[in-house]
Amino acid sequence: MTDRPQVGVSSCLLGEEVRFNGGHKRYRFLTDELGPHVDWVPYCPEVSIGLGTPREPIRLTADGRLVNRDGTADHTASMAGLPLPGAGPAPQLDGYVFKAKSPSCGIRAIPRYREDGVAADHSGRGLYAARVLDAFPLLAVEDEGRLNDPGLREAFVERIFATGRLRALLGAPGVDGEWGAGELVSFHARHKLQLLAHDPARYRAAGRVVAGAGTAPRSVTSLAYRDLFLAALARPATAGRNANALQHAYSRIGRELGRPRRADLLARIEAYRRGEEPLSVPVALLAHYASGGDFPWLAEQTYLSPFPAGLGLRHAVPAPAS
Repeated sequence: MTDRPQVGVSSCLLGEEVRFNGGHKRYRFLTDELGPHVDWVPYCPEVSIGLGTPREPIRLTADGRLVNRDGTADHTASMAGLPLPGAGPAPQLDGYVFKAKSPSCGIRAIPRYREDGVAADHSGRGLYAARVLDAFPLLAVEDEGRLNDPGLREAFVERIFATGRLRALLGAPGVDGEWGAGELVSFHARHKLQLLAHDPARYRAAGRVVAGAGTAPRSVTSLAYRDLFLAALARPATAGRNANALQHAYSRIGRELGRPRRADLLARIEAYRRGEEPLSVPVALLAHYASGGDFPWLAEQTYLSPFPAGLGLRHAVPAPAS
């Protein structure tokens, strides 16, 4: 099973002409930058319930229904009957990018309208997106608007690649893979720094699951580890936890470095912690030391390359750690 991420996406974001006006909303980061590294699973719920292109625009009502803007048709039941990703023969996904502000696919701040056509509030979620989020609360999801933020973009990309690696080991949810206890131990060890940067408590809890992998039923271990791993990655990494993970790496290799290199690495870690340098600087130093073959533990850490380097992430300077 490949660890190449399988990512759901609103079809219009890939350039498919499925919008209500017959157009698209092609998003170049997805098509040109991320696209070569993932397998897209495009989907348009509005087309899937039989709405043509172009079509009458739809909107959410204050009571949660999905109707034509002119009120002549109610599509709520049809939208509720659509299959979800991962149900039956549908693909198992490692993430999903939804169309922002869509009454079917939007994941936040969707206007809900009263009968007089005035927006009652902006608290809605698109009907289809809400069903996906409710069914898969640990799935990495974003909309293309939020992906313009460098930090949110990096976090989403990191999660989908980590989830792809997990799926390649354990199998898709509900499908038990042919993994052994030793493989799970190795997987957990390789993700140590990455998990510590997100959620040290869940890293330790997942370690306890791994320790019992040889005695508990494999399906039980798989489910428990998957939930802890995905929940850990869902917690945003912070400058403080990143710096602590870097410090942990230093503690593993520092004695083998000469004094000038030790001082330089510690200075870079502290500069990152203070918000003076991007994470890419101390990580690049660690990767350089790992490339020499003297530190095999460090060389295997996914933290050093959690996603393809060509995506150009990890270069934003963080806010100082608290």
